[in-house]
Formats: sequence, structure tokens, C-alpha cells
Amino acid sequence: MPQPQPVPSPPVEARTTGEAATPGPGGFARDDPDRFLNRELSWLDFNERVLALADDSLIPLLERAKFLAIFSQNLDEFFQVRVAGLLDQVAAGIRHRAFDGRSPTAQVRELTARARVLVEREERLFLEHIVPDLAASGVVLSSWEELDDDDRSHMVGVFENRIFPVLTPLAVDPGHPFPYISDLSLNLAVTVRDPVTDDKRFARVKVPPVLPRFVVMPDGERFVPLEQVIAAHLDQLFPGMVVDEHVAFRVTRNADLTLEEEEADDLLAAVEMELRRRRFGRSVRLEIDAHATPQVRELLMRELDVDEHAVYEHVGPLDLGGLWAVHALDRPDLHDEPSPPVTPIRLSAPDGEKLDIFAAIAEGDILVHHPYDSFVTSVEELVRRASRDPKVLAIKITLYRTSGDSPIVRSLVRAAERGKQVAALVELKARFDEANNIEWAKVLEEAGVHVTYGLMGLKTHTKTLLVVRDEPEGIRRYCHVGTGNYNSKTATLYEDLGVLSADPDLGADLTQLFNYLTGYGRNVRYRKLMVAPHSLRSGIVDLIRGEIDAGPGRGRIIMKMNSLVDPQMIDLLYEASEAGVEIDLVIRGTCCLRPGVPGLSERIRVRSIVGRYLEHSRIYWFANGSDDGGPLVAFGSADLMPRNLDRRVEALTVVIDPGLEAQVREVIDVNLADDSLAWSLGPDGSWQPVKGDGLVHAQDRFRELALSRTRRLEVDDEDDI
Repeated sequence: MPQPQPVPSPPVEARTTGEAATPGPGGFARDDPDRFLNRELSWLDFNERVLALADDSLIPLLERAKFLAIFSQNLDEFFQVRVAGLLDQVAAGIRHRAFDGRSPTAQVRELTARARVLVEREERLFLEHIVPDLAASGVVLSSWEELDDDDRSHMVGVFENRIFPVLTPLAVDPGHPFPYISDLSLNLAVTVRDPVTDDKRFARVKVPPVLPRFVVMPDGERFVPLEQVIAAHLDQLFPGMVVDEHVAFRVTRNADLTLEEEEADDLLAAVEMELRRRRFGRSVRLEIDAHATPQVRELLMRELDVDEHAVYEHVGPLDLGGLWAVHALDRPDLHDEPSPPVTPIRLSAPDGEKLDIFAAIAEGDILVHHPYDSFVTSVEELVRRASRDPKVLAIKITLYRTSGDSPIVRSLVRAAERGKQVAALVELKARFDEANNIEWAKVLEEAGVHVTYGLMGLKTHTKTLLVVRDEPEGIRRYCHVGTGNYNSKTATLYEDLGVLSADPDLGADLTQLFNYLTGYGRNVRYRKLMVAPHSLRSGIVDLIRGEIDAGPGRGRIIMKMNSLVDPQMIDLLYEASEAGVEIDLVIRGTCCLRPGVPGLSERIRVRSIVGRYLEHSRIYWFANGSDDGGPLVAFGSADLMPRNLDRRVEALTVVIDPGLEAQVREVIDVNLADDSLAWSLGPDGSWQPVKGDGLVHAQDRFRELALSRTRRLEVDDEDDI
């Protein structure tokens, strides 16, 4: 069987600065902590690659605005979780160093300095490029000062009828303590003066999140930030007072959940309690208008208990995540060309006929590559049909993140109401989806679904589905194992792989896995699955060592994942490189491995694909990994991070079918050949855009491949006529 060959990186052009440590002529010693890149700084590198998309003039304008919104929201979450965790360590006096040798204090210092540089770049990009370019295209992001008298007269009516009734000014004085400022809320700090006594007072006005972030002018082409409209009418909120100053500010709080699961009798109730506590997390960042006076700035710092290092001044609007509202404009000329997904050949019925999805899967495994292959007509359709089919006895599924209006959840409810055995493992601890998952868990329970919340101390991150059907020849199990969540919305935005299968061994494995998740078990053995936290780490280690044993010229490893962080795995990849194994890594986000270092990692190449769709699949390919000495390919839910390998339930499925193996290899090869979306990681930790002729655009190529498979179906249909 032919093997994917290493693709040499084309010449590159420097873009990002990366980390300070640079290997000398002799590289790094095997015990030198600098052989690892810092996890948090590497994540900021990823977000900078997202920001670079907003700076790409070849991308449609509203899509560039979208990438600014994504960058902003990514940074919010980074402070809520990663920076907040480091600040907790500093406050607790913890001096334990990360595996790259940095202390918590050093990390906070470097991260905040780097974040300031990125925020300044974001603001320049927004104010100097996105705003004027949108205006030239007829989408004007206006300030209040730019409105004429007629516009302002219109805004008076809007304010009085739609905005004023929702506002609640909160004064701060001896009788009114400083109000609680909720996480990520946008606010106005207002200083008013009594014209009679000349006394000054401070007040806070919260910009209501229930209102649109931008107020749209009657022409539908101009947008004014909501906080500026409120600021222009503060005299109505403080009648008879003189408004001396008003500035926008925003607070970011520690939003990570802290659960003592061993002490919780009811995990659902415990998570609900932690969600209420999240609102009162410690302040970790204060964003404020750069025009704020020292007095207002110092007051906010004191009341919010933040130091100078936590203050970020902005010259433009705060919270550019609000640009999602602008991105939603109906301007096809400023958006990406629509790219509707297609239905895989094997799941397409001829015109006038009804597809039997169970018969299609029973004929052989089917690979689906989202968003190019439709999630609706594959995975959702399997669950929908299973919910209605009288021959289906049971449906079992893991739900990590699902959409707000989930067709899959509706199908599970319908199945339970029809008397089928339905089991759903709902992960209540999926960060920032906890509240949504709690609501779905309650809906499912009320419908009679057997709902469990996973295993104590472990997050259930695996993406698995099992349908049990009574057929004439006996019970048959239909399976889905994937890399993405059962979420119809993200399935149109995230790149993921999944397999639909009626393979008896895989069905037996999933039966064992679900029994383990909903009941009790120890030393569970699987045939075609590698499952964390039991066999996945050791399985990957054995496969890497197998390539080392194969020797130079034969050993070959290719991995695609979101994040590579685990130090044991990184050191083992270094060992493989020194043993002559050629290694290609496609890492979308965080990568703590230094590639290309002489004597350490000179045979390792790392690239990242960042584009329209979020690369989300995890694929592992080993040239000599199968029992017969040939290639082994596996994919599933796990990245190589300590949390995925040791603290989560994850599953990779081994691909046996030669046709599916070829399809997965095709995904790998296109990723390695891309010279349009790819970035390359250097030994010094800097990421650089791959400079080529633009001959391979991975995401466009995957679209073409999906369409070509559909065209083959049309040709086959014509041949049958």
C-alpha cells in the first residue's frame, strides 16, 4: 500500500514573533525545559493566526469582521480560564513551574504583555482598515459625533421607546455601595455633578445585553454602538445633573468551574450552584476607554480589586465580539460564497426512492467529512430514522456540546416517548455549555430518557452513538464514532470526520463503552477502539515505539489534532525523530513541541491550517502500525494533552476498511500539501505563513472532493438508465 510522503515546507515569510528561547548550534539538551514551548503563549500564537485572517484583503469584508469577533471572544475565554487560573496560583503562593520552566508569575507577565500587543493590533486593524473598507462598501460603523441633526432626532425616538425603559442607573455613595459588575458586561462609568452644591457623584449604567450591540439607522447601512447612544442621552437618566464624564468599561472574571465531585450527592445540582457562583468570580481584566480620567480609572481598579497589569485601555469600541451583528447583514457580496454540504454517495437515494439508511450502512462503513458532507443527511438522519423505526430497540449517545435547538435531542425524546430504550450521557462540565447541557438533560429526563452525567472526576468527551436494531438475522448494532460534537450548528462551521458502521467488533466495543459509562467496570477491553483514560495513552506510545523499531527510512508518523501539549508524548516524538522517524504534525492550535532542532527534532515538521472552517478532526497515522506491518490510521475525539489522555473519556476508532483508509489518507495528504492556509512552526517558536504558489487550498480542495463524489453518483445513475 503506498504511503503518504513527507511534503517539504516551501519558503516562508516571517509573520509572528514567537518565544524568546532559540536553540543554539547544538540544539537543546533532552532535560532542558526550553525544549518545550509554553502552552499559553502558543495559544496566543494561534489567536494571532486568527487575527491574520481579519487582515487578509482576499477574504470578503464581513468575513474579516467575523474573524475580529472570533479573535475578541477567544481572548475573553483565554482570560476567563487560562489567565484566571495562573492568577489563582500566584495568589496562592504556588511556585511550581510549568514543564517549559516558567513560573506562574513569569507566565502572567509574558501573557499580559503579549496580549496587549495583540489587542493594539486588533484595534488598528479595526479602525484603520475594517471600518473604512466597510464604509466604502456601504456599511458604515458610525460614531454619535458623526450623525447629523436628522439622524440624532431619529435616535431620540429610538432611545425613548426602546432603550430608556430597559436602563437602570446605579449610583455609588454612602447609601449605595458599588454595584456588582457581571462577567463580560459592557458598562458606562458616569461622573455627574450637582449644579447647586457642586458635589460630584459616580454612577454605573449597564449596557443591556438583551438589546442589539449596534443601533441600526433607518437606511439600514449605518450602525452606531449602543453605548454611544446611551451616553448621548445620560441627561435623561440623571435629570437636573451635569454629566462631567462618561467612559465605557468591561470586566472579565474567573469563569472556570471548581467542583468537588466526590462531595457532591447530585452532580447536576452541584454544577448549577457553580454556575451561580461563576457570576461572582474574581476580576482578572479591566477593559476601559483610553479617555478615562485617572480618578475614574483608579476608582474602578479599587472597587474591582485589580492591579495595573490587569487594565487594558482601548481607543476603539470595547467588545468587538459584537461584530457578529454586523456579520449577519444580508450582503452576499461581502460574504463568502455559499457552500452547501452534499450528501455522501452511499446515503443518496435515487429520485423517487426512499433511502434505507440502515441497509446503506450495513453494506459497509461510510466516512463523512463535515462540513463538506452533510451532518443533517448522515448523522442526524440516522438518529431520526432510529427514533421512528419500530425495529430499533435502543439508542445510546454521548452529548458534550449540542445546539440550542437540537434535532438530535428532539429525536431522542421522540424515541423515548415511543418506548425505546434511550440512554444519553450528558457532560454537564463542558465549559461554557454547562447551562445549555443542564436544560437538555432535564428535557431528556422528563421524556423518559436514561440520563447520566459521566464518571466522577472525568469529563466524557468522546463522540459516540450506538443504535441497536432487531433484524431477521438477529440483533445488529449501528455505530457512529467521530471527532466532532452532535451539534448541527457547529457541524456547518467545524471540520470533522466521522464513520457510520455496522461492524460487529465496533458495535461490541461501543456496547462495552456505554456500559462502562453508565454503570461500573474495570479492565474493559476493546477491539477497534482506543479509549482514555485506560488504553489510549499506552496505545499511542506503543504505536510511536513501533515506528522507532521500524528504523530509519521505514518509520513514519503523521498526526493531525487541535493541540499537542503532553510532555511525555512530545519527548517520545523527539526520541522518534532522533531514531530516524520522519514526522509531520498538523496542529491547529497549541503546540508545545519545537520542530527542526538539530539533535532533537530535526525530522519533525509542524504546520497549522487556519481558514474559513475550524479545523477540528484528530487523525493519527503510523506507517507500520497494523498487525500485518502495514499502515494504521485512527481518528476520534482526543488531542495529545494530559487532560485528554488522563482526565477525560476519549475514543479513537481504528480504520480497517481500505476504502475509508484511503479517504482519510487523502485528508492527510491535502493538509500536508496546502500552501494557501498553512502556517509553519520554526525551531525558535515562531509561526510563519507558508509561502507558495497557492496551488493547494485545503478547504477548497475538500469541497471539490465532496462534489466530485456526488458527480460520480450522478454518472452512475445515468449509466443505470
